[in-house]
Amino acid sequence: MKYLKNIKYLIVALTGMMLISCDADEFLNPLPDTAIAADGFFQSDEDVLAGIYGIYDAIQGVNENTESSNSSFNRGVQFEYLLTEHRSDNTRSATLEGSRADFHRYVTDANNIQSEDYYQSMYEIIFRANSIINYVAAANAENIAKYTAEAKFLRAYAYFNLIRLYGSDNDAIGGVPLVTAVAESNEDELLFTRVPKSVVYAQIVADLQEAIANLDNSYKARASKAAAQGILAKVYLSQPTPNYSGAKGLCEDIIADGSFSLQTNFNDVFYNEMNSEVMFVIRYEFAEPNESQGFSSEFTSFIRQGRQDGLNIVNLNLVDAFNANGGNRTAVSYIAFGDDAELIDSETGLPAPEDAEVAKFLPQGTDFTNPDFPYGTNARLAGNDWIVLRYADVLLMHVEAIMAGTGNANTTDALSSFNAVRNRAGLADDADGVITQDELLLERRVELAFENQRFFDLLRFGVADAVLSAHSVENGYSFSARDLLLPIPSREVNLSKGLLNQNPGY
Repeated sequence: MKYLKNIKYLIVALTGMMLISCDADEFLNPLPDTAIAADGFFQSDEDVLAGIYGIYDAIQGVNENTESSNSSFNRGVQFEYLLTEHRSDNTRSATLEGSRADFHRYVTDANNIQSEDYYQSMYEIIFRANSIINYVAAANAENIAKYTAEAKFLRAYAYFNLIRLYGSDNDAIGGVPLVTAVAESNEDELLFTRVPKSVVYAQIVADLQEAIANLDNSYKARASKAAAQGILAKVYLSQPTPNYSGAKGLCEDIIADGSFSLQTNFNDVFYNEMNSEVMFVIRYEFAEPNESQGFSSEFTSFIRQGRQDGLNIVNLNLVDAFNANGGNRTAVSYIAFGDDAELIDSETGLPAPEDAEVAKFLPQGTDFTNPDFPYGTNARLAGNDWIVLRYADVLLMHVEAIMAGTGNANTTDALSSFNAVRNRAGLADDADGVITQDELLLERRVELAFENQRFFDLLRFGVADAVLSAHSVENGYSFSARDLLLPIPSREVNLSKGLLNQNPGY
């Protein structure tokens, strides 16, 4: 990662210490040989800091074009779009072949390798965070509280992803295994015991509150107070009983602080990295095999650069949403190739999805005036950062919190936040001064398209079943209510020796 170069050797040492003794079937909680091995590593503040950087390394994941094994390889967030965007009405795979195409057709099973890798990657993050918390006393006294808070922020981030994708609302089934300490054995029941969703959310909230209390806003590519506030606001909106007032207060704290602002040019949000709108980002480095990402190249199809035929292909109903509400975001969000008249909408002149690709993360070096290398010479080793949280999201969450599940909002504060995002897109203020839930969902959809937010938005607003059912019927897919959750990977169920129960319908 871009901020790790000067101590990369320590990360390698730490990761080796953590993983060297692990059986390939024990990825959920990869244990050192003994506690003595960990004690021997964490001897100084520098060692603990290296361990914290190692957590970010797990989030960053391994570029599939560096290590192409189809087995689980800790891809971190690099497969996340498959589990989120493809399971919404936003995007799909270019073909029907392979396990990646299962997501958009709602036929993912418990043996899906990408889902398995993501599940395991999130627990890898949790394991590394727990290790830091366990050995943080080796750090300088003045750093212990903030190092602990940073590890807990990252643990909360991983659990928030897991609980929304795999956690059942039915307490008899449970959310996900909640592991808050390094297990003494790979057979520890905690690794495979699903606890109620509310219990997992309570831990997430506690971890993020500790991060807010002990972190400042020094970083964008590491945990910060503002990032913890923003993610906690989304947690409050997402938990089984939403805390709208808590979310509203957190968003207003971020707004009032003044540390973040919308970029004037929407394009700069993605191509002027570490800008004023970014609140938490996972960094990558162009042309560096061990620090790059591969998902940008997989988003190409018309002139294919990735290993697949094309992923995150734009759905027609998202094109319609951009036509209605995209403003100047449209040209930045997706791009068209070719001039086949049958693929162009006669009324709008915009491309049909068969000819449209994601443009927010075009690989570094992209130059469409160069016919030989339109995506540059190293598209598979892309350096585009992955934005986890940005200020526009906070402004729209502010509106959602004010709406408080009522279906509309018309306060001055709600209109101010909503119109700020619209105005940046070149659109006029809300016409009637009343923001409906449908208008807010549409605004979030086009503002945050391809940023892995749409599926979670549909869940949070309580319309996922209806929207995705209609989308499935329209496209001949097989969505049912069970598909609102992903299956617990079979490999984890098998490792648990009967302890870990499966989600309904799988």
